[in-house]
Amino acid sequence: MDIRSRFGLRPVINASGTMTGLGASSVGAPVIDAVARMLPQFVEIDDLQRKASAVIAEACGSEAGYVTASCSAAITLTIAAAMTGDDPGLIERLPDTSGMPGLRNEVVIQTGHLVNYGAPVDQAIRLSGARVVPVGAATEAHGYQLNTAITERTAAALYVVSHHTVQFGLIPFEEFVAVAHAKGVPVIVDAASEYDLERFIAGGADLALYSAHKFLGGLTAGIVAGNKALVRAAYFQNGGIGRGMKVGKEGIVGAIVALEQWQQRDHLAIRARERGYLTLWRETLNRCEGVWAEIDADPTGNPLDRLKLHIDPKLARISAWDLADALARAPEGEAPVIVRDHEAELQFFFLDPCNLHAGEAQIVLSRILAELERARVAPEPIVTPFHQRDARRLDARRNWPD
Repeated sequence: MDIRSRFGLRPVINASGTMTGLGASSVGAPVIDAVARMLPQFVEIDDLQRKASAVIAEACGSEAGYVTASCSAAITLTIAAAMTGDDPGLIERLPDTSGMPGLRNEVVIQTGHLVNYGAPVDQAIRLSGARVVPVGAATEAHGYQLNTAITERTAAALYVVSHHTVQFGLIPFEEFVAVAHAKGVPVIVDAASEYDLERFIAGGADLALYSAHKFLGGLTAGIVAGNKALVRAAYFQNGGIGRGMKVGKEGIVGAIVALEQWQQRDHLAIRARERGYLTLWRETLNRCEGVWAEIDADPTGNPLDRLKLHIDPKLARISAWDLADALARAPEGEAPVIVRDHEAELQFFFLDPCNLHAGEAQIVLSRILAELERARVAPEPIVTPFHQRDARRLDARRNWPD
């Protein structure tokens, strides 16, 4: 029996990608085996983290590293580290930074990077006790603005790499690093869902933060890589605000083995398989009325593509968001398909092949074709106001656990 059925859960097909709300990724057998072997055993966590540091350093080209509860936790703890260093007295004071006039407690971040990844980025900063200093406007920022925003109170500069951020008009990474370093401020990169584990450290970042459970395929955890002194100070936050963000032995071991497996993975073969799925989807769906499918490169430079499915509601008789919702609902006996629909109000959504199991690409295609046919023969076009969809989703979430 599928473990999901045992617990009464829907056996969804993930065409959305490495999304936390869907479990992020499929964990591979070597990671599962290592975790299963570690779970019955006792281990000295500091020593296990010391082993993790060496593996992270090798994989990321950094001086040191450690594993924490999530990449979101890593943002909070590394910013705390930039404020306190390894001073245990200061660590225990956080998140209260009042009454310490000499403490650097501000973090600069581009306004276009203040996104919501399931929670606001600025909240992860504020949880450390730091104050957020936005730089520039949402769609325009310049190096001189960053330079002016950095003062004697600046503890760190946070740079966010995500498909959620504004992808134009902002300060490029190289300039961001140069301006911050010229004023003696460390740069922290939130690279939660990035493929390249070496790019940001090699490009001058003092700390780079990754999710262990997205592309890497580990258990839920966050990876901190970078400057040894800052990594050490971030690790010591476990004796302060990091206590509530601790990771267990299973998460640390999962991250270690996932990093080892990542370096052995045949990435070219995986991309070729995914390209086959994308080509099948594109060639078939482009024959449907009111649909235009194109292969779209990842916006942050990851070496992968997705299918961007444009919907003309007048011709297809269904909106992009109604089609996405219909795929997720699924009639009795059919597989629910979750697509990448964060921009559906613009009348398109994405199909991401990176987490598909064998045979699921054809099921995804069949489900889309079936829903397009249902819309074609429906008495009225299936086009609901987008704001109603948004309200419906919010209501459903607020009704949890019912």
